[in-house]
Amino acid sequence: MTAANPSHAATLAELQRARVTAEAANEAKTRYLVAVSHEIRSPLNVIYGYAQLLERDDTLSGAEVGTIIRRSAEHVTNLVEGLLEISRIESGVLTIRSDLIDIRGLFDHIVDMFRMQAAAKGLALTLDVDDRLPAQVKGDEKRLRQILINLVSNAIKYTQSGSVAVKVRYRSQVADIEVRDTGIGIAAGDLDRVFEPFERGNSAEAQSQPGIGLGLAITRVLTSVLGGDIAVESELGVGTSFRFRIMLPAPMVPSRAPVQGARITGYAGPPRTVLVIDDDPAQRAILQALLAALGFVVHTAANGTEGLLLAERIPADIVLLDIQMPGMSGWDVAAHLRATHGAALRIVMVSADVHELHIGSESRSNHNAFVTKPVELDALISLIGTQLDLHWDEAAVPDLPDTPANLPPLPAAALPFLDRLRDLARIGHLRGLENALDIFEQAIPTAAPSVAVLRRQLRDLDLASLQKTLDDAAR
Repeated sequence: MTAANPSHAATLAELQRARVTAEAANEAKTRYLVAVSHEIRSPLNVIYGYAQLLERDDTLSGAEVGTIIRRSAEHVTNLVEGLLEISRIESGVLTIRSDLIDIRGLFDHIVDMFRMQAAAKGLALTLDVDDRLPAQVKGDEKRLRQILINLVSNAIKYTQSGSVAVKVRYRSQVADIEVRDTGIGIAAGDLDRVFEPFERGNSAEAQSQPGIGLGLAITRVLTSVLGGDIAVESELGVGTSFRFRIMLPAPMVPSRAPVQGARITGYAGPPRTVLVIDDDPAQRAILQALLAALGFVVHTAANGTEGLLLAERIPADIVLLDIQMPGMSGWDVAAHLRATHGAALRIVMVSADVHELHIGSESRSNHNAFVTKPVELDALISLIGTQLDLHWDEAAVPDLPDTPANLPPLPAAALPFLDRLRDLARIGHLRGLENALDIFEQAIPTAAPSVAVLRRQLRDLDLASLQKTLDDAAR
């Protein structure tokens, strides 16, 4: 019997390793697609369901339903942005921006975004910002926001009781940001793996949480790309601390930004004219309604040719210009506008694909800024203010009452109502839950604090926390 050819054996071993690697990759891809599908379906079901309720019921509060739909849409947007970020990283086209950031406002906004979610779980969510942190810094606001959202969301997700604290220190133009929680913690053997894609630790409680396991992987890559570093410390059953440091230099001459916690109602000075060129009628309608309410004179065009003709007749101050349109592209329209109207006209490119910015890099001198769809309206308003050097008129927004973290004990008479609510929560009957909470509060007035918490959880569509609150109250 002859010995096997060494080169043949090496080839077989290499093929075996390749097959194992391919199978592992396919298994990871399958898990990934299943998780993404689940993550997308949940907020889409909320949007679809409440849109149908609005069509059928004129008594629903448009403001409350709008808030629910917006939050669900933000969830989908953040998920899609995460997927695109992976694509950009892998293809090497990640573009780092240098924005003027209202940094204190950004931290306040992130914490406010999660305050109701934390309150629904009975968690204290706190923000401690160093007095030395300047009002404005230079950096990539979108990526910094994504890192903060990932860390705070992660902390709340894995914390069932106690607190989540965001602490910001600033020295020598370096921001030192810590997100600390009193959650389930991470085993020592899992600390090196939590930043890997699809990894969430080996504990049963961690595995049971929703998500696709990409948040921390994206966070580590973005932190590195932005020139920062991130570290984690944790004790199982005690809590976890994520700490990342990044250089955020203060600008030489700070500009005036809207006050955080205030609602913009208009601007000082003569009316400014905005020209919106977009082939999507819904996008044109949204921007026209938003900007007209703030005192802008808004004109719209459905394509590049129509937009150029309108720009000849109407002296616009700023153009919001879609890129992908039938006929002339946005880049071609921008070139014509710049050649005809000069540098005084501010041109903002708007696109659903950030890769378009890379494609149009040769024509970058023809535009002043770039905005991605779906457009975040507050960010767009801030951008317009910067481009036109506007001074905003602002009105204070009243604070929402805090949700009590510890619910008072309920009388025995409340148990039948709690059982009914639990049944409705298990099947996701939203309208039934609303009606049952009304009946519960009317029958047992002393249950009002508990009902307030349950209503907030229902508005947030956080049925898991709502069921937990009901279970705890029934004990």
